[in-house]
Amino acid sequence: MRPALRLLASVPKAQFLEPGAPTGLTGLFTHASPRSTLLYVYNNTLEKLKFFPEHSVYRQSTEALTKHRLSVIESVKPAGLEEWQSRIQKIVDEHPEAFRKIPISTPSGEKAFNIVWKPQALEGMATAEWDDEYVPKKPFMEGPGHEEQKKDMDKHMAKDLRAENAKIPRIEPEPALSLEQITDIENQISSGLIEEIIQVAQGENELVETLAKSKVWEDLEEKPTEGQWAYFERDTHTPKTQAN
Repeated sequence: MRPALRLLASVPKAQFLEPGAPTGLTGLFTHASPRSTLLYVYNNTLEKLKFFPEHSVYRQSTEALTKHRLSVIESVKPAGLEEWQSRIQKIVDEHPEAFRKIPISTPSGEKAFNIVWKPQALEGMATAEWDDEYVPKKPFMEGPGHEEQKKDMDKHMAKDLRAENAKIPRIEPEPALSLEQITDIENQISSGLIEEIIQVAQGENELVETLAKSKVWEDLEEKPTEGQWAYFERDTHTPKTQAN
């Protein structure tokens, strides 16, 4: 059913999908640049996971899954990728604060790399400065003043966003993946359409940051009472499976 619905997004008599076209899933539209998006999100997630201790089970499992899916994305290259990298090479080299060149291994042993935006969110994690959000001049109160304060905050944030965007260098987008290449990625990852894979990757990326902020690997400030979690232990209230 899904492959048939996916055809709704394909350009007639072409081998590429049309960005913004229906995917067959309600509210989900064809992504314009799935490969570069996943390269960015997966590398961002892996960088954030470095803030977890190595013994963290969450870090170990999430790293393994993310690296596997990243390797799938890296293995599928759109036509004209090398030429595109050559064209934007100068801009990338001139702006190391905005871009990252990530080396990848190839079966032939040749040197290759991917170009991704450098995750800016990591700067706050490295310095543990999590409280740099805009603070309104006055605390929010119920009543007529609330809307005025909200507008003040929105105006402040929009100004900061415009200033940040003005600093970001512009490059032409990475060449598009063909319908066949996208289908190959979807089959290898086996988690639905590539747009669904992107949604899962973005959700995991946000979760990693939330867990890192909370330092979930540390001990609880209030120790649980003895036997507090005994009810949830395996086989406590259900007879154990007997081997034949």
